[in-house]
Amino acid sequence: MFEEFHVILKAAGPDGIIRSQEEFFRGHPGFEVALKRYFLTDARQRSCLPDEDGAVSYIVEPPLDGSGIAVWLHLVRGAADISRSKGMTVVSDGELRQIWNTGLTAAGADSELQTAEILRNYESILGSRGLSIEANCVRTWLYCHDIDRNYAGLVKARREYFQDHGLRADTHYIASTGICGTPVEEGRLVQLDAYAVEGPLEQRYLYARTHLNPTSEYGVTFERGVRGDYAGRAHCIISGTASIDNKGQIVHPGDVQAQTRRMWENVEALLAEGGARWSDIAQATVYLRNPSDYGLVADMFAEKLKGIPYVILHAPVCRPGWLVEMECMALI
Repeated sequence: MFEEFHVILKAAGPDGIIRSQEEFFRGHPGFEVALKRYFLTDARQRSCLPDEDGAVSYIVEPPLDGSGIAVWLHLVRGAADISRSKGMTVVSDGELRQIWNTGLTAAGADSELQTAEILRNYESILGSRGLSIEANCVRTWLYCHDIDRNYAGLVKARREYFQDHGLRADTHYIASTGICGTPVEEGRLVQLDAYAVEGPLEQRYLYARTHLNPTSEYGVTFERGVRGDYAGRAHCIISGTASIDNKGQIVHPGDVQAQTRRMWENVEALLAEGGARWSDIAQATVYLRNPSDYGLVADMFAEKLKGIPYVILHAPVCRPGWLVEMECMALI
């Protein structure tokens, strides 16, 4: 039987995180990594981690709980076949193939040029399998160095690429998180990680219009969430979600605790539309603009996400007025 699991490990440094993974896998035989993402405090930590085949991602987004490094493991068990190459893992289960790609960056003078090249490169990767971004990509993560300066270029390049490929407000976009994160390679302003599916998949996009508005109304192009139905199971993937109302306005400016509660309401509304509950969440990532707010929200999350693997990171959200954002995946 095919199964999925999520684990987040934390340690003081690279040596500790390597040992933690070794200990975990010794105690849990049969688990295979589909996606691995390291959250670094400093880009120099990358040189202390081993080179690995497969979908392994490295991004500078410091954990705020005092640990120096964290890693998210998206694990599977019972897959018919798993193949790995540099920056890619393909998990096959019957007619279904799940494809993770990580660490896509590009050279260029600014974030707009880099984003456009990254999307073309990802298009080529999927195209080599007879797939496309518009038909097969389910979820993306776009990490943007110095988001207050570089996000506008990323948004422009993505919007123009999507328009050229038939991704519009009247068709669909892709579930996504666009967040501040620094690639480890010098000079790279944007990094893409992505998840695509080849084979039988039914996608239903989530809007929660009582709480949220379409992202296109304020000039960005991603879906709030998506439910993907595979044979006998489903994912509810919730994009990066903040304290926003159905007019696109920030709710509770300046109050991180009130923003957290409104953010939870929005996430719960999206989950409910996808037939999921808070207890179905299998993994969550939380982003804080101001490290000084960690003490105010850590206890809130510890209670709300009790028993759920999660990590709280220093990573400013795309609007300066948003103090907190979260993404998650529910397994049904």
